[in-house]
Amino acid sequence: MKTKNLADRVLVVACISAALGLAGCQPEGSAEKAGKKVDSAVESAEKSYDLAASKVDKKAQEAKELLSEEAENVSETINETTDASKEALEKTEKNIEESVTEKTETTGQYIDDTIITAKVKAAILKDPLLSASRIEVTTDKGVVKLSGTVDSEKSISRAMEVAGGQENVKSVQSDLTVNASATSKE
Repeated sequence: MKTKNLADRVLVVACISAALGLAGCQPEGSAEKAGKKVDSAVESAEKSYDLAASKVDKKAQEAKELLSEEAENVSETINETTDASKEALEKTEKNIEESVTEKTETTGQYIDDTIITAKVKAAILKDPLLSASRIEVTTDKGVVKLSGTVDSEKSISRAMEVAGGQENVKSVQSDLTVNASATSKE
C-alpha cells in the first residue's frame, strides 16, 4: 500500500514539476496562479493523507490490543472451565469408587452372613440334642439370631453354644422357646 502511495506522490510531484516548468516559460499570470493553487492542493492532500494514515494506524493498534485482551479472557475462561471439569471428574470418580467399595463390602457381608447361617444350621442339624428341634437361623453382620421351638432349656443353651462356636460369628441372640407339649411328655 505504501508503494502505491509513493508512486502517486511521485506522479503528483512530476505533474507539478511539469506545470511549473511550463509556467516558467510563459509570462507570469494565470499559469503561475494555477501552479500555486496546485501546490496548495498537493500540500493539503498530503496532510489529509498523513492524518488518515495516522488514524488508520491508531485504530489498527487499538483493535490489536482489544483482540489480545479478549484472547487472554478466553484463555482464562478455558483454564477455569478445564479446572472445574477436572475437579468434577475427580469428585465423580471418588463417589463411584466409594459406592463400589460400599456395595462390594455389603455384598461381601451378605455372602459372609449366608455362609455363617448355613454353617450354623448344619451344625444344629448334626447335633444329637438339637436334631428334633425346630430352629430358624438368621445372620446379620455376623450376629446370629436363633428363633423357634426346642424341647428343653438345656436345648436352648446347647443351640447358643453350637451357633457361637461357628467361624465368623460375632454374637448369638436367642428368641427360642421351649415347646410346652415336649416338656409335658417328659
